[in-house]
Amino acid sequence: MKAQDILRQSAQHIEDRAKSRDQQGGERSMARTVTAFNALTGHTISERDGWLFMVVLKAARACSTSTGLPDDYEDAAAYVALAGESVA
Repeated sequence: MKAQDILRQSAQHIEDRAKSRDQQGGERSMARTVTAFNALTGHTISERDGWLFMVVLKAARACSTSTGLPDDYEDAAAYVALAGESVA
């Protein structure tokens, strides 16, 4: 799969999740997730940190096989984009 294809598929995943979650701005639950995490743990991670954590998760999954799965790379690219969006 070419890099452009991975990026296109990542964008499609973001759009699909917006439709499946029926939210105008798309599915953006990370801010609520890190707020709950911070309340439970006393940590102070940001929304961006939450997205970057997910990038690391997908990288770890990609390393669990010799090549990784397409989903590992597509989701990681989407999470990087969402991290950038969260600080824009």
